[in-house]
Amino acid sequence: MKGKTTSQHLQKPMRLFLTVAVFLLTLSLSYGQQISVNGNVTTSSGETLPGVNILEKGTSNGTVTDLDGNFTLSVASSQSVLLFSFIGYETQETIVGERSRVNITLLEDTKTLNEVVVIGYGTQREQDRISAISTIKTEDIVKTPATNAMQALQGRVAGVQIVSSGAPGSSPTVRVRGVGSFEGGAAPLYVVDGMFFTNIDFLNPNDIETLSVLKDASAAAIYGVRAANGVILITTKTGGYNQKPEIVYDGYVGMQVPQNVLKMANSQQFARYVNETGSPADIAFLNNSIQRYGRSRLDPNIPDVNTDWYSEIMSPASIQNHSLSFNGGGDRTRYSVGGSYFEQNGLMNERRNDYKRLNFRIKLDTDLKDWITVGGNLNISTAQRYNADDGAWFRAYNTVPIIPKYDPLNTGATASPFTLSNAQQIGYRGNQNPFYSILFSDNRNNIAKILGNFYADLELVPNKLSFKTAYNYSIDQINTRNVSFAYNDGVTENQSSLSRSNITRYDQIWDNFLTYTENFGKHSFTTVLGQSFRSETFEGLFARGEGLNPEPVRGQEQFWYLSNSTNLDLNSIGDTGGKLFFQSYFARIAYNYDDRYLLYGTIRRDGNNKFQQKWGNFATIGAGWVVTEESFFNVPAIDFLKFRGSWGQLGNDAINPSVGVPTLQENNLAINDVFTIGRRLNPTFDLIDRWETTVEQNFGLSARLFKERLSVEADYFIRDTRNLAVSIIPPVFRATERRSVGEIRNQGLELALNWDERVNDNFSYFIGGNIATLKNTVLGLGGPSYLDGGSAEFRQRSIVGQPFSAFYGYEVEGVFQTQEQITGSGYTSEFISDNRLVPGDFIFKDQNGDGVINDLDRVVLGSFLPKLTYGLNAGFKYKNFDFSALFQSQRGHNILNRKRGEVIFTNDTNLDAELIDNLWRGAGTSDRYPSAAGLRKGWNQNMSSYFVEDGSYFRIQNVRMSYSVINREAFGVKFPDTRITLTAERPLTMFNYNGFNPEVADGIDRQTYPIPAIYTVGLNVKF
Repeated sequence: MKGKTTSQHLQKPMRLFLTVAVFLLTLSLSYGQQISVNGNVTTSSGETLPGVNILEKGTSNGTVTDLDGNFTLSVASSQSVLLFSFIGYETQETIVGERSRVNITLLEDTKTLNEVVVIGYGTQREQDRISAISTIKTEDIVKTPATNAMQALQGRVAGVQIVSSGAPGSSPTVRVRGVGSFEGGAAPLYVVDGMFFTNIDFLNPNDIETLSVLKDASAAAIYGVRAANGVILITTKTGGYNQKPEIVYDGYVGMQVPQNVLKMANSQQFARYVNETGSPADIAFLNNSIQRYGRSRLDPNIPDVNTDWYSEIMSPASIQNHSLSFNGGGDRTRYSVGGSYFEQNGLMNERRNDYKRLNFRIKLDTDLKDWITVGGNLNISTAQRYNADDGAWFRAYNTVPIIPKYDPLNTGATASPFTLSNAQQIGYRGNQNPFYSILFSDNRNNIAKILGNFYADLELVPNKLSFKTAYNYSIDQINTRNVSFAYNDGVTENQSSLSRSNITRYDQIWDNFLTYTENFGKHSFTTVLGQSFRSETFEGLFARGEGLNPEPVRGQEQFWYLSNSTNLDLNSIGDTGGKLFFQSYFARIAYNYDDRYLLYGTIRRDGNNKFQQKWGNFATIGAGWVVTEESFFNVPAIDFLKFRGSWGQLGNDAINPSVGVPTLQENNLAINDVFTIGRRLNPTFDLIDRWETTVEQNFGLSARLFKERLSVEADYFIRDTRNLAVSIIPPVFRATERRSVGEIRNQGLELALNWDERVNDNFSYFIGGNIATLKNTVLGLGGPSYLDGGSAEFRQRSIVGQPFSAFYGYEVEGVFQTQEQITGSGYTSEFISDNRLVPGDFIFKDQNGDGVINDLDRVVLGSFLPKLTYGLNAGFKYKNFDFSALFQSQRGHNILNRKRGEVIFTNDTNLDAELIDNLWRGAGTSDRYPSAAGLRKGWNQNMSSYFVEDGSYFRIQNVRMSYSVINREAFGVKFPDTRITLTAERPLTMFNYNGFNPEVADGIDRQTYPIPAIYTVGLNVKF
C-alpha cells in the first residue's frame, strides 16, 4: 500500500514534466513555422491607402501600410487571420492560407451613425446628435474655385442662403435661417480652430479639414452672445500618426467668363426712344452727335457711333490657385505644413482690379506622455486687393451709345492713352463716360492676418476625465490707399486726392474646460464644464488730402503719400478705436440611455463691457428618441429612425450700444447780423443697453433606410429674435431714438435626402437634394405699426405682420390703352385731370376703392429674402473616372431694379434694350411698360411694382469631372498618384430678371459687380 502511494507521487511530476516538454516542443515548432506575408491595400477606385492598421487576429502582432499602401508582416501560420481597419472604411478580415502576398480592397463604410460630428468644445457621435448640424466634406469644398470656402455651400446645405459676389477677393453673403436683426446684420459666427471671426476670406479652402454649420439654438447656444445668426465651425488640416511623409500639390488655373450680360439699347434703338419722348433737348443732343461724329451709312438718322459700353469695360479674366503641403507623423507626433497662392483678376478692363493672397500654415500635435498631448498651429495670410470703382458699372448702364470711348475732337481732355469722349460736349449734363472713373483712380487694400493657436490636452483619468486649455490669438490689419488722379475731361478740371486708412484688430481667446465621460450599464453621459476669456481690440487711423504735388501718375507710387498733399481735409482726419472684454462660463451634458433615449443641455453665461447690462444667460435643452432601438419596432426597410426636439436661446451683440448725447445742444444763429450762440433742449436719447436675444424651437427627425443607402434629415424651426434695436419717432419732439423693442420671427422647414450606393467594386453613384422654406415676419416694433427704410423715392418698409424691409409702393395693374379706359377706370374725374393721365400711363390699383391713388393704396410688393431654396446633386464613380453635378435655385424673392429707376433723377441716359423694345406705342402694344414720354412723367415714376421684379432663378452650380492615375509605373519608376480635374462653376443661370444676375445681397440692384462663370483645369499630385 505504501509502495503504491510512493509510485503515484512519482508519476505526477513525471506527467507534469512530459506535459511541459510537449508544450515547449509544440511552441518551438510553432515559432519555427512563422511565415512572412506582404501585400497592398487599395480603395475600390484603385487608390492606395497609407496608414491602414493590420493586425493578426487574437494577438498584438501588427503593422500599418506605408505611403504606397504596402505592408509586410510575419504571422504564426497559414491559419492566421488578418484584420484590416481604417477610418471611414469597413473592417475586413482574411485568412492567410498558402499565400505569401495578400492584396486587399477596402470598401468605404456607409454606416455613418458612428461617425463623429464636430460640435462646440468637443465632438459627438452622429447617432447621439439632437441638434440641426450640417457637415460639408472637404472634397465638396474644394470643388468650388472661389476666394471664400463659404461659396462651396451654395445649394449644398438646407436653410443656408448664399448670395454670390463677383468682385475679386469679395466674400459671399451668408444667411443661416433668415435675417434676425434690423441693424446687426445676419452674418454667422465663424470659429476657426477655436478663434472667432466675422469672415474667413483669409482662409485657403484647401486647408480646411472639416466645416460644420450649427443651425439651431441647441447646437449654437454654447457660443452665447455671438451665436444668434448661426455658427460655422472649421478645423484646419493636420497630419496623421504613424503616417509616412507625403507631399501633396493641389492647384487649378482657369478663366472667368462674363455671363448673362445685360443687352443695352444700341444707337438705333436709343434714337427711336429719344424721338418718341418728344423732348426737344434730347432730340437736339442726338443731332449734335450726328454733327460731331457723322451719320451712319446704314441709317442716316443716327450718328456713326454705336458703343456697347459693357463690352468696352468688361472681358474674361484669369483665376488660379496653387497649394503645396507636407504631412506625416510618427508614434507620438503628427504634423502638417503648407503654403498656397491664390490670384483672381477682375472682369473690369484697363484697371488694376485683382486679388492676390499668399498663405502659410503649420500645425503640430505631440503626445508628450501617455496622458498629455500638446499642439498648436500658425496660419499667416497676406493679401492685396485692388477694388474696382463700382460706379463704372452704373455708368456703363446709363451712358448713351451715341458717344465713343475715345474722341480726338476733345482736345482739352487729359490723354490717357487717348482723349476720352465727354457727353457734355453734345449737350448732356455729365461726362457719362465710365473710363474717367476707371482710368483715373487706384484703390487698394493691403491685408495681413495672423492666427496662432496653442493647446494642451491632459487625460486626468484614463477614458473618463480630461482637461483642455487652448489659447488663440489673431492679428488682422487692413491698410487702404485710395488715389484719385488729376484729369481734365474737356469741360471740368478735377484735382488729385489721396485717402488713407489703417485698421488693426487684436483678438485673443483663452478657453479652459473639463470633459467627463461615464458609462455604467445602459447609461452613458458626457459633461463639459468650462470657462472662456476673450478680448477684442480695435484701432484705426484715417486721413485725406487734396492737390498732391507732384501729381500722382501710374508708375511713380513713391509719391503717393499724404506728405505730398497741398491741402489736408481736416474733416476727414481721425483716430478711432475700442476695446471689449468678455468673460464666459459654460456647461454641457449629453445623456444616453441604451442608445434609445437622448437628453442634451447647455448653458453659457456671458459677460462683457459693451452694454450697460453686463451679463446674460443663454441655455438650451433637447431630447431625442431612437425609435429603431425599441423592441416593438421592426420595419425592415428602416435601419435607423430618430425623433429630436430642442429649445434654446442665442445672443447677438453685433449692434451699436447707446452713445450719450448732450441734453442741451448748441445752435448758432445770426440775429440782426450778429452771430449768436444758443442752446436748445433735446430730451431724446438712445437706450440700447443689451444684446439682441433669439429664442428658437427646433423639431426634427433623422433616418437611414434601405441598408443605409438613403439618409433623411428633416427640421422645422421657429426662431424669434427679441430686444431688436430699432429707430422709433416719439411724439412731440419727433426726433429719432433707438430702443431695444423690436421682435422678428423666422420659421421654416428644411429637408435633405441623399441616396448613396456602391453597385460593385468599379461603380458607385449618388443622388441627393435639399429644400428649405423661410417665412420672415416682423412681430413688433415697440408700438409703431411700421418702420421705414430705403430712400424716399424707393421706399422699403418693415410692417408688423410683414417681412423685414419689404418693398413698398403701388401695385401696377397694367397700362392705359385708350382714353375710354381712363374714363372708366374708377378714378374720379378730378383726380384724372389733376394727374393729366393719358394712354401709355400706368394703371395703379385703387386698393380702397375711393377713386384716388394716395398713400392709402400702397402695399407690400415683395421681399429680398427667398421663400424657397433648394439644391440637387448627383454623380458617379467608374473605376478611375469621377463625375458630379450640382444644381441650385432660390425662389420667391424680389429685386428692386434701381438702374431703371434712376430715370427719376436724370432722364437723359440710356436704357436696357428689353425696356425700349417693349414700350407702349399705341393701343394693344404693351400692358407692361409705359410710353417713352410716360417714363419721364412723375405719375409713372412713383415707387411701384414696375420697379420690383421677380428674382427667382435656377442654376447649374457646379459640374466636375476627374480622372485618377494610380499605381502606374513609367520607365520602371512608380508614378505619383495623380488626379486631373475639369470644373465648370455657374456655367448656366436661368432667370427673368432684367439684370446681370439675380443674386443681389440686399435686393437693391444699382451697381452690382457681375458674377462670372468659371472654368478651370486642376491637378492633384501626391508623392
